[in-house]
Amino acid sequence: MTPSLTDTLCTRCGLCCDGTLFADVELVGEAEAKRLEIMGLEVEENDTGAGLLSQPCAALKGRRCGIYAHRPQCCRTFECQLLQDVQLGAVTVERGTELIAEALGRIRRVRELLAELGERNVRLPLKERCAEALAGDAPATPEVRQKRAELEAAMSAVETIIWRSFLGAQATVQS
Repeated sequence: MTPSLTDTLCTRCGLCCDGTLFADVELVGEAEAKRLEIMGLEVEENDTGAGLLSQPCAALKGRRCGIYAHRPQCCRTFECQLLQDVQLGAVTVERGTELIAEALGRIRRVRELLAELGERNVRLPLKERCAEALAGDAPATPEVRQKRAELEAAMSAVETIIWRSFLGAQATVQS
């Protein structure tokens, strides 16, 4: 049996859940929010009363969802641009896996630089972690300035591949 595209691509990726693509995801109602809270996930309040699931998602185990059968509606319906492009045949599965590997490699470099700059709050979305590191309290020695410049360049490269390959035109689907 041939594995599904989600088995082939999504389980190698996880960027929609790890705080790279989104800072949070909007839930569809109070019942969904309560169910997730019962499972131990952090839900923030929002203006609609439905709630927001903070990212990185605490249910993410490696690159797989630890609550897959009980995941929120927005997670059930979201398909990144890369998955859609592969489904349409505009991108091959092989190219899709290469783009995922490239994105993960770039993100790994950003995380290395964050650690070197002392930013270790892994519960924040990647973009927020970068903002904190760039605005950090560390004395602006030449080495720190160099690392911050490297971080800015590395995060810019991540954002380019994210927008080009994973979000595309659907950047407004989730916040």
